Amino acid sequence: MKRLVRSIGVFLAVMFGLFVLIQFVPYGRNHTNPPVVQEPVWDSPRTRELAKRACFDCHSNETVWPWYSNIAPISWLIQRDVEEGRRKLNFSEWHRPQEGAEEVAETVREGEMPPPIYLITHPQARLSPAEKEELIRGLEATMRLSGVPVEREGGEKEEDDEDD
Repeated sequence: MKRLVRSIGVFLAVMFGLFVLIQFVPYGRNHTNPPVVQEPVWDSPRTRELAKRACFDCHSNETVWPWYSNIAPISWLIQRDVEEGRRKLNFSEWHRPQEGAEEVAETVREGEMPPPIYLITHPQARLSPAEKEELIRGLEATMRLSGVPVEREGGEKEEDDEDD
């Protein structure tokens, strides 16, 4: 029994030591928010408000970095998610091409965004069904106003009708 307790103690000491050591890895600490350069032409302040609640932490330069984003290895995951999110779609850098703009409403509709793991620690991002529908309609309108073809349900793109 003493041997088991000692083994557990050694194991815990090693794990604690590794935990302390990984805190010195610099990745995951670049909590910068570059300036907002240009936002899309929002169809309404309400759409922007809903997008800010549900999307901006990963898809803008207005990320709110929670305290646990400074603790490795969680900090590594958060940093990676924000970097990838900003690369694919960044509501603060609308002057550059946005890889995810065409399907932004569709990813919300399909429940891919915001991701369930994000909602665990960000309850304010959890939208009611009515808010979700409002955000989807608003994102579709915003993309149209910004000149982005919108992907409809089923993957077909909606093109601007110039004959209207």
